[in-house]
Amino acid sequence: MSTKELVRAALFTAMICVVTILVRMFQPVVVIPFSLQPFIMLLAGYLLSPRAAFLSMSAYIMLGLIGIPVFSVPPYGGPAYILVPSFGFLLGMPLAAWAASRVIRVSKLWNFIVAGIAGIVVLYAVGLPYMYIILNFYLEKAMDVWQLIKIAALPFIAFDLIKIAVAAFLAVDLSKRLHIERIYTS
Repeated sequence: MSTKELVRAALFTAMICVVTILVRMFQPVVVIPFSLQPFIMLLAGYLLSPRAAFLSMSAYIMLGLIGIPVFSVPPYGGPAYILVPSFGFLLGMPLAAWAASRVIRVSKLWNFIVAGIAGIVVLYAVGLPYMYIILNFYLEKAMDVWQLIKIAALPFIAFDLIKIAVAAFLAVDLSKRLHIERIYTS
């Protein structure tokens, strides 16, 4: 990775930390809070290479797991956070950012939208099973798959689609301004 790419990845790590802390300050504590984390994750996927996008989101998770209070719900950081039901969505962010970045072939709006949908699908594909396992086997709260989808996916899908659209429009503009040309041959 080039120095420029590494710096951009670090900026996205910092942005997701700041955005998470700001949103956390202005909303009550809930099981799965409204979050702008997917928005920043999508922007990282749109504007960084697949590897840099993966690393930037992984760095965010590592910062939280070593104890820096950058996560959105209590305990806000530390290794015990892996037992929080929504932690699976955090685990899905590096893979989702990588997938979104990998899907993009050229810096065009529809490519960004398709990439965003792919990223969100990966995010839910990791987050929902993790939540199911923690709720049913660790917290011993009997919950079937449909109940889980009703509380952890359906209320957030519309917001995620809005985040995809806004991030895609922003990425088109930022790609031009930052001279980021996304043409992959492999």
